Amino acid sequence: MNLGPAAYPEHPRAAVGAVVFHQDRVLLIRRGVAPAMGQWAIPGGSVKLGETLAQAAEREILEETGIIIKAREPVYIFDLVERDAQGRIRFHYIVADLAADFIGGVLKSGDDATDARWVSAEDMQNLTISKNTLNLLKSKFGFGSEKV
Repeated sequence: MNLGPAAYPEHPRAAVGAVVFHQDRVLLIRRGVAPAMGQWAIPGGSVKLGETLAQAAEREILEETGIIIKAREPVYIFDLVERDAQGRIRFHYIVADLAADFIGGVLKSGDDATDARWVSAEDMQNLTISKNTLNLLKSKFGFGSEKV
């Protein structure tokens, strides 16, 4: 498993995602690194020193998907804490997902994303989607099927 450089941190890390809708579909990526490797999720990543949440979201979405966005307000904040078999903290992120507007660009996967897609609510039934992404889309946007 590709744990990446964020594994076994000394302190929580700030992360950001962007919820982008276009033509009744939401932008999702398949994660290429842990945590949630192989699952579909809201695109995003770590906040760099000196970046605002909006700047980080705009940069990360461009790097992971080739899509240009305008990030807006936070819509969902959650803790992601994952422990290994010995109980040690493998990952600890505090994630702020922001609403964002689609500006343009050509969709392609990049950075830690192995795939990127515009996903309809119906398509979600056939994808392995992260629990946090499902919760966010359903609770804040009413997006997804009853099976979700």
